[in-house]
Amino acid sequence: MLPKFFVALFLLSFFSFSADGQQQKDNYLQQATNGIHTLQTWYSHDTGLYQTTGWWNAANSITVLANYARLSGSKEYQPVFANTFQQAQETSAGFLNDYCDDEGWWALAWIDVYDLTHERQYLTMARAIFTDMSHSWDGTCGGGIWWSKDRKYKNAIANELFLSVAAHLAARFSDPKQRAEYLDWAHKEWAWFSNSGMINAQHLINDGLDDSCKNNQRTTWTYNQGVILGGLSELNKVAPDPALPAAAQSIATAAIEHLADANGVLHDTCEPNCGADGEQFKGIFMRNLMDLEAISPDPRYRKFFTVNAASILKNAQGPNHQFGEVWSGPFKSSNAAIQTSALEAILAAAAK
Repeated sequence: MLPKFFVALFLLSFFSFSADGQQQKDNYLQQATNGIHTLQTWYSHDTGLYQTTGWWNAANSITVLANYARLSGSKEYQPVFANTFQQAQETSAGFLNDYCDDEGWWALAWIDVYDLTHERQYLTMARAIFTDMSHSWDGTCGGGIWWSKDRKYKNAIANELFLSVAAHLAARFSDPKQRAEYLDWAHKEWAWFSNSGMINAQHLINDGLDDSCKNNQRTTWTYNQGVILGGLSELNKVAPDPALPAAAQSIATAAIEHLADANGVLHDTCEPNCGADGEQFKGIFMRNLMDLEAISPDPRYRKFFTVNAASILKNAQGPNHQFGEVWSGPFKSSNAAIQTSALEAILAAAAK
């Protein structure tokens, strides 16, 4: 039996460690609060979108706003969701366009807003978007949806989003018929995707399929390693299967090993000039790794969050809480997409 002195010392050390950990998370949340305020300086009330970035990026900005509101308990941005829901449809009615991945981002954004507000209109919109996405499924290459409605390319991101939206919708309906419909789509998508060849020997996901329905060996973008994690994690909640988190873990581990630098900071190969699309990618990986961490806790994931968030704040932060594209620094400039991406890492570090 341990002497009382050692028991007291252990308890003191434990609570001190816990308090330090909580203080660190609170600090990250405060940094996220500052960064969110900066993000909203680019928000246009007239369009419901974000200046300095594009249509699909705005969906991710709405998603990070919802994620922040959930973690912080803030209701400050509730009017933003309602405004974007109305005003952005002046740009694309029903949040539909010619690209299935664009539609998928908006469907996931509105599911997140529904979870936050419990207002049915957001879930109804996500369902309608998913229905439109499903029309792009056909038997070419054995299945899967097309990237765009001109039906020239089957790629990873559109299909990962299709899986994720299906799984998220299945989890939000208690009616057996509705739940079964979305579950069937999610299982059908994963069965096809996992055998499509897009997951390579390193357990990383390449960009898509070539004209022969083979892995085209194009760049293993960080967001392609990310969205699948969220989709599989959500599917496992609705239809538990040990193979699902196991597959997600192998992709997450490969991404951390191969796409981060020697200090553990995440990068895309296009840096420091990734353009309007690529500068959004890394944050999407962090957000979806959070989803995996929630169902399959791993100390490596928590460390990855804090390493990247700390690097952003120390090495890639500009004036007025702006964050840079290259998380290892130096800071050069920011915009709504870059800011959103970095915020995903900081919020991941702040999560309880």
